[in-house]
Amino acid sequence: MADEELAKDLGPLAALTIGVGTMIGAGIFVLPGVAAAEAGPLVILSFIVGGGVAVLTAFSASELGTAMPKAGGAYYYINHALGPLFGSIAGWGNWMGLAFASAFYMLGFGQYVTEFLSVPSVGFLSPSQLGALVAGSLFVLVNYVGAKETGRLQNIIVVTLVGILTVFSVVGAFHADLSTLRPFAPNGITPLLPTTGLIFVSYLGFVQITSVGEEIQNPGKNLPRAVIGSVVIVTIIYALVLLVLLSVVELDVVANNDTAVVEVASMLMGPAGAVALTFGGLLATASSANASILASSRINFAMGRDKLVSNWLNDIHDRFTTPYRSIGVTGGLILLFVVIGDVEVLATAGSVLHLVIYGLLNVALIVMREADTDGYHPDYRVPLYPYTPILGALTSFSLIGFMASADIVAPLLAVAFVVGAVGWYFLYARGKTEKQGVLTDYVLSQPEAMPESAVSAVSSVKPDGGDYRVMVPLANPEHETDLISLASAVASQRDGTVVATHIVQVPDQTPLASGAAHVEELDAESAELLERARADAETFGVPVETHTILSHRSFEEIFDAARTHAADLVVMGWGEDSHGSPGRAESAIDELTNGLPCDVVVLRDRGFDPGRVLVPTAGGPDSELSAAIAQMLQAEYDSELSLLHVTDESRDAGEEFLADWATEHGIEDANLVVVDDEDVEAAIERAAGDCSLLVIGATEEGLLSRLVRGSLALDIVDDVDCSVLLAEKQRKRSIRERLIG
Repeated sequence: MADEELAKDLGPLAALTIGVGTMIGAGIFVLPGVAAAEAGPLVILSFIVGGGVAVLTAFSASELGTAMPKAGGAYYYINHALGPLFGSIAGWGNWMGLAFASAFYMLGFGQYVTEFLSVPSVGFLSPSQLGALVAGSLFVLVNYVGAKETGRLQNIIVVTLVGILTVFSVVGAFHADLSTLRPFAPNGITPLLPTTGLIFVSYLGFVQITSVGEEIQNPGKNLPRAVIGSVVIVTIIYALVLLVLLSVVELDVVANNDTAVVEVASMLMGPAGAVALTFGGLLATASSANASILASSRINFAMGRDKLVSNWLNDIHDRFTTPYRSIGVTGGLILLFVVIGDVEVLATAGSVLHLVIYGLLNVALIVMREADTDGYHPDYRVPLYPYTPILGALTSFSLIGFMASADIVAPLLAVAFVVGAVGWYFLYARGKTEKQGVLTDYVLSQPEAMPESAVSAVSSVKPDGGDYRVMVPLANPEHETDLISLASAVASQRDGTVVATHIVQVPDQTPLASGAAHVEELDAESAELLERARADAETFGVPVETHTILSHRSFEEIFDAARTHAADLVVMGWGEDSHGSPGRAESAIDELTNGLPCDVVVLRDRGFDPGRVLVPTAGGPDSELSAAIAQMLQAEYDSELSLLHVTDESRDAGEEFLADWATEHGIEDANLVVVDDEDVEAAIERAAGDCSLLVIGATEEGLLSRLVRGSLALDIVDDVDCSVLLAEKQRKRSIRERLIG
């Protein structure tokens, strides 16, 4: 029971450990030798300046975290505030930045492995690269198959690392000779900022604390303390370790020495010290690499949810329940970077991409403040606003420029990734994503007060996916109002358009062209039905299109019309029969021969009343659409929303599943109901007795089994007294799945 409370309610110390643990790692064990060769003892000041840049962003991350405690961290804040164009830059930059950083950590791990083991060279691979490839493959495999209870292990690693570095610093302080620090800047002050950019990879990860903001006790106080405090603590540790390292031995011993801390520890404390620091280096590099691989898959999930990348990456493994494709792709990139890169290049790449993200994060804070959006109520506010976030953005972006004086690859890499992410947005994501950022809404809501160039720029890059089209095929005048009301509510929430259609069936003997001249004779009510639909939809303030469609078919034409009119969702009424495919929206023939052209909801209309909505879920793919529809109804009608999970196993496991599912789908404020019952149908029917609208996912059973045994979904629809929405999500299914399930 104590473990459950800890997982859901982090104290200030636990939150601080998350931040310290994500930063205090490979940087201090791997980079001192490379950085000292470039800057001499001035490298101490480089680490302090790096901490200062990180603190400025930590202020902004703290305010955004207390206002929007959502999973996704920096990517979520940038995408929400600045829109999907900048969200693409942040998402891709974060993903690739973590891959570069992971490869850097793995090379560091390989270097420390060679301190313990004699690793041979293989072909063009050095011993450290070979060790890095083996270790990297192992960590990718661990994440691929999934590993639980890593949080406690991470805390142990953090405490161990801090203890090792503290002992090293204390012992070294007694042997320090400050004269070895002279000259403090043998190459002048010029290398200060380029070196700061190189070592900035040591400060990645403190924003991750904001991703668990909802789990922190009193987040208004403890989240900023954890985010800002972790940066300050790590900066002090880095500075002290570097000070001891460079004051105990001559600069030549440290410069270009990949394991300088081990050599100095051996001089100070003998073999035991060398073993302790080598062990610390292994822990640090392994911990950092594993955390980066884990974080990258979460970024892909967030981007997939916002339709900035394909959800193909986010498929869950049937056995391991991990996003195996995302982990596999990321792992492949990491191993490739290990082969083609070196420590300095990989560290620089990881630093550059995260500096781009941190700069945008500070801009996102300014946008959220200036737009003054509803619901933005941070418990913590950045001091000295707006100077602090402006300085944070300028220092982050400027540091990339200063790195160019040492290596032109850094700014070129930043430009290449920004251009690539922008190209990806326009070529792929713009036509799919729907969410507009706060900045876009702010500019377009007051065009007369904005410069014409700003309005034009925002209009030219806003997502096309925002024009959400809801098609309503109308047949029965008695249900027209309810179907249009449902469709209009969805369109209103998505800033979309209602497409009302009426299919007029023409006899097979009559050519369609001839039938067009006799529509009134074929269906005298068509024009009146569509006009009523237009009037009803316009009461919701949404755009309306009306179309009369002539066809030799009736039901089957619905899905062809959805393709023709580029519908994102079809809202249709329940027909007189199940069209040979009980429990699903399409007919038996369509189920076997075609996939749905879009998402579909089917209303069994017993009076449309969205006042009390019930959504049963077992986590199936169609329940995702059920959740989205229920969320929109809740927002449009202020519905009372309840989620139901029926289980015949552990009730605790059922409650955990339902809470996680609600959070994942953005409806964590719903009433959560878990029922222990082996009879799922009976449990749902009992719960439906207290609701006015039941939203259920289409059956996952195959057509053959449904024809023989019937369908749970269809039985529930027939037995409950309230209206029912059957939701079926567009997705690919194999012939085997269609027949057998």
